[in-house]
Amino acid sequence: MVSLLVCVIVAAIIFDYINGFHDAANAIATVVSTGVLPVRTAVMIAGILNFFGAITGTAVAKTIASGFADPAIVTQTVVLAALIGACIWNLITWWYGIPSSSSHALIGGLAGAVVGKAGVSAFKWKALYQKVLIPLVASPLIGFVVAFILMIALLWIVRRRSPKVVHNTSRRLQLVSACTMAFAHGSNDAQKSMGIITLALLSFVHAGHAGSVPHWLLPHGDKVPTWVIIACACAIAAGTMGGGKRIIKTMGSKIIRITPIQGFAAETAGAITILGASQFGVPVSTTHVINACIMGVGASKRVSAVRWGVAGNILTAWVLTLPLSAGIAWVAMKALALFLEG
Repeated sequence: MVSLLVCVIVAAIIFDYINGFHDAANAIATVVSTGVLPVRTAVMIAGILNFFGAITGTAVAKTIASGFADPAIVTQTVVLAALIGACIWNLITWWYGIPSSSSHALIGGLAGAVVGKAGVSAFKWKALYQKVLIPLVASPLIGFVVAFILMIALLWIVRRRSPKVVHNTSRRLQLVSACTMAFAHGSNDAQKSMGIITLALLSFVHAGHAGSVPHWLLPHGDKVPTWVIIACACAIAAGTMGGGKRIIKTMGSKIIRITPIQGFAAETAGAITILGASQFGVPVSTTHVINACIMGVGASKRVSAVRWGVAGNILTAWVLTLPLSAGIAWVAMKALALFLEG
């Protein structure tokens, strides 16, 4: 049982690392595409700020750990299957440069694995509706509106300034907004892996194996162990530093041709939306939010400035992420049960 728990923890850390390089573009796509920072420098800064963002709270982790399934019915095999489903879907979308949601891949994977183990009724579908599906629609809309309004306000503020002054000032401001966005990304995304590891540890305790590992490794009540927080923060930071150039290209130039002032507006709106969600323990998709913010600043100029064909492909990936990651996890659960649970 201990060896299986170790495998689950390793898989969660791998998922967190993949999440980092898959979602590196969330924080730095605009700052790279506008030429404010080179990719290498941008991902290093983003990785460091991801780490600090990740250690600021655990509200989202607690939602993942107990909000979607009762830890008493979740085995190590279920958690491992959920991680397999999420990782495979993340790698597929990364390979094709599609900015899909790592958050929804993980939650979809958990849903598929739980159903594969204990049936449809074992998963908390009401929580999925309240904590995932509503934010799935609401958070991008909020990001889009905030970015749209902020962009119009900025254009009004700088209307009498020379283009050169606006450009140079926007480049400096974009450094601040990109750093804030990276911090916000860490505050929400890293906590999902913290939550899945905590869920595995709670399952381990419920199975009656708590005496076989040191006491400090296990959660006390709903508190996420400190070592889990640090490990996940390090993993997402390392993954972000590995970069995600395929998705950076899609977000930074294929949706719209972005300028420094647009990049500042998009990143600021995205950070506001994500930090707000993190405070309330809502596991939103940082990918969805920043993409919507980029579309918002583009639409503030003119509707045709946004390449809606590319946006449509991204939207399709958003819709498919939950069911397909769930399907992959369901298959993984059946296969793992066959080999590990007899």
